[in-house]
Amino acid sequence: MHLATPQVAAAPAHDHRNRRPSRLGRALAAALVLPLALGTAVACGKDTPSGPQTITLNMFYWGGETRAKLTDQALALYKQKKPNVTVKATWQANQGYFDKLATLVAGNDAPCVYQMDDNFLADYADRVALDLTPYTNNGKLSVSKFPPSLKDYGTVNGKLSGVAFGENTPGMVYSKTKVQELGVEEPQTGWTWEKLITWATDATAKSKGKYYGTMDPSADYKAFWMWIRQSGKQLYNGSQLGFSKEDVVKWFDMWKGARDAKAAPPADILSVANAGDVTKQIVVTGQGMTSFMWANQMPELAKNTKDQLGVVAYPGDPSAQWARASMYLSVFKGCANKDEAVDLVNFLVNDTEAGKILGTERGLPSNLDVRAAVESSVTDANMKTSIAFENDISTKFGTAPPVPPKGHSTVRSELRKAAESVQFAKATSAEAADAFIAAATAALAK
Repeated sequence: MHLATPQVAAAPAHDHRNRRPSRLGRALAAALVLPLALGTAVACGKDTPSGPQTITLNMFYWGGETRAKLTDQALALYKQKKPNVTVKATWQANQGYFDKLATLVAGNDAPCVYQMDDNFLADYADRVALDLTPYTNNGKLSVSKFPPSLKDYGTVNGKLSGVAFGENTPGMVYSKTKVQELGVEEPQTGWTWEKLITWATDATAKSKGKYYGTMDPSADYKAFWMWIRQSGKQLYNGSQLGFSKEDVVKWFDMWKGARDAKAAPPADILSVANAGDVTKQIVVTGQGMTSFMWANQMPELAKNTKDQLGVVAYPGDPSAQWARASMYLSVFKGCANKDEAVDLVNFLVNDTEAGKILGTERGLPSNLDVRAAVESSVTDANMKTSIAFENDISTKFGTAPPVPPKGHSTVRSELRKAAESVQFAKATSAEAADAFIAAATAALAK
């Protein structure tokens, strides 16, 4: 963990939202039984000895050096505007972030403001996160400039448990360089999954085996979720799975066919990319022509390849996509200075100058006015491509589903486990589907 004020220590990190819990279950279980009695402040943001008007807030987030540098600059601006408030921000690489956060909460040392994502938003909502709804009602926290789906997407059981700190959407990133080299058709939004696999099979053949046409995203929960929505179903119905074993078998079989046709790489290549490291994705390692990523990762992907990159929607009907919070800012309900913590959140998501500093590193700003200001100042060509894609696809977005239920993180990891068992030929699609359904159902029932 790194102290991010005033200097930032180095920490390698990639924000690809692929954290897998280890000690989290035990630590979070302990955190959720903390006696957060009404009016009790728990080790967070206490007044400093210099006087009651001097306030210290702790903030904790995951990310890398770039994010830390930009966050520090935004917090310095906040200090100028609120000189009586000192924000002690700490950060760490995304690996292990939620283990550490759960440990802090369980140890009565929770940060007042913390970064959150879909994996655990529901887990923290009831007993850890402050309900921000009263602050949106009284105007101390504004979400009026947010797109409706982002405004509502942090709500769990009728309580606003987190404010979207950015908007992101999945995108299929492809190598324009290899498309031109092979003389094949350029990928387009609206392609069917079958069209992609046929195209990829042809591309692999034309490359004479130098690289594969597409990544196999059968272990990618984003791709599976969209594919399920395109069939009229949902990943979840409340706290239950919204799909059947037959759906999973069909998904796994489709990608087994792609691997058999050489449209997608073999398991040893896939397993490296499945881990989520941006630098290991086949579109940048030269092993393939497409990768299934988050659109805001375009600049980072581009840094790791000499190829020119493009981005389109995942295959299928693009209305299956929706405006997704790249992450949230939440406030600990035991914070000693809740109003000040909420004010900090309001500043970070709504202040135009702060938005220009933070840029699109966490995704497009949630506040549409801030977003417009940021877009006009962007100079990075790949980020411009990402922004243009997100603006275009946003006109095609469908209705956002509810926030994933408790156990979502385990469902994600179990999908990857099941998909890889098929990729490595350790299980048939049906066997892997049985194992996945059983494990996912058990995770949601806890």
